[in-house]
Amino acid sequence: MKLLLLFSIPLMAQVTPERLLKATAEPHNWLTYHGSYSSTHHSTLSQITRENIGNLELKWVAQMNSLEKFETTPIVVDGVMYLTEAPNNVIALDAATGREFWVYEHKLPDVTYPCCGRVNRGVAIHGDTLYLGTHDAKLIAIDTKTGQKRWEATVADYKKGYALAHAPLVIQDKVIAGTAGGELGIRGVLAAYDAKTGKEIWRFKTIPEPGEKGNETWGGDSWKYGGASIWLTGSYDPETNLTYWGTGNPGPDWNPAKRPGDNLYSDCVIALDASTGQLKWYFQFTPHDEWDWDAVQTPVLVDHEVNGRMRKLLLWANRNGFYYVFDRVTGEFLKGTPFVKQNWAIGLDERGRPIKAQGRGPSATGTVTYPGVQGGTNWFAPSYSPVTKLFYVNTWDDYSSTFFAWDQEYEQGKWYAAGGVKAEVQSASRDRLNRRNPKAGYGATRALNPVTGEKVWEFRTAEVSEAGILTTAANVLFTANREGYMIALDAANGKLLWKKYLGGMAASSPVTWEANGKQHVSIAIGHAMFAFALRD
Repeated sequence: MKLLLLFSIPLMAQVTPERLLKATAEPHNWLTYHGSYSSTHHSTLSQITRENIGNLELKWVAQMNSLEKFETTPIVVDGVMYLTEAPNNVIALDAATGREFWVYEHKLPDVTYPCCGRVNRGVAIHGDTLYLGTHDAKLIAIDTKTGQKRWEATVADYKKGYALAHAPLVIQDKVIAGTAGGELGIRGVLAAYDAKTGKEIWRFKTIPEPGEKGNETWGGDSWKYGGASIWLTGSYDPETNLTYWGTGNPGPDWNPAKRPGDNLYSDCVIALDASTGQLKWYFQFTPHDEWDWDAVQTPVLVDHEVNGRMRKLLLWANRNGFYYVFDRVTGEFLKGTPFVKQNWAIGLDERGRPIKAQGRGPSATGTVTYPGVQGGTNWFAPSYSPVTKLFYVNTWDDYSSTFFAWDQEYEQGKWYAAGGVKAEVQSASRDRLNRRNPKAGYGATRALNPVTGEKVWEFRTAEVSEAGILTTAANVLFTANREGYMIALDAANGKLLWKKYLGGMAASSPVTWEANGKQHVSIAIGHAMFAFALRD
């Protein structure tokens, strides 16, 4: 169902594939979930500076009707902001005023949905069409001006636990989306659809079937219920025509004895040919994962000097507590180093494979492991600044979880984890850090040397963060945290420049754009979208 409001939407130019390729040349817009195909979450806008940020003021607030978790990162196109309201609504707003143009509502069947809540993180655009993934595993095309549905494609069978939760990615004439639902015994899928018709073009299975390379890494028939979800939007390198995606944990989560082997392609970065979906290379961060450390972080693509030579790099701060550097053309492992406290691995070998410590896996009586179940970081976006040449990530450090394992058989539609976890910090329940317990750890925005992973500076907070990071050409870094604050830091040294209490938890990424000649910064916090600009 769709609700059409009585305000006309501004006439927009077509968002062509060429515009998406050159998204960084349109800093007045934010054309993709990650801001650009390279996923650096960096903007060349510079009106808001370290010197004038004290004049930043709230310009508008758009209050949501839903009380579901609000994890959207909007896109902004020629004066119009498009965002998702959980579980599956799309809203078009005037980016200058927050006024609502229209709302598209997708009604869901009454079924069990995957971890962690009925979240929806955003939309993609091609031409004058938006693309939405839904919790009943559909991909829907929506007219940008009217909110009318144009077509609908079924990606998977929601009755078996499949869902879509991330913003799709448009590449050329294709819309790419993947399935969540790993804790319900699904097998992950990443598929491409024709942007005009919704016809499927290619499909990549994140768990290979018998006879396919990689299936031998699943003992017995464990591949049938192995998870490896797609939870987060990938990146794209037009020069190589490779698209990079992270895959989720194997299932069941905490009883690895149920699935002997490395369990490919779970916990991987996969590099696919964007035209055909053919796998070009992969790297598995946590083979035979025992702790639910999905590789569903943002693949950040940068060109940077390494040992006196310019390299096309892929940077990845992983949930397992290690920071990685790859050659994104060949998949060559270049560097791996811990960026938070961890005790599950002695180190990484020359190929980047972890050398696991003994006795750190889940057990019947419980095993204490660092980092905890939420990892050293998670799905919230990092940033890379070509100005400072630093990589920025929100971290959860010095905290552990106690991991338990028990026997469980797969039943369709039911939770399939074969274990449990006791954590000082739990995203799903939104438990707050207990500052009286040293095991609770701390949250920090951290700047790393992108080549070595060495910490350059950090800004600690009293709470952890589930917010992404935005950097700008003026060396201003924006983020937020669970305390309810939106904050701005000096990207060069981590000094606090500005903060504003907004009354709710942030679990999204800030974005920036221009409206009426003024740079705006917005973020979803609590159940509202907030937009700031400099005082007139």
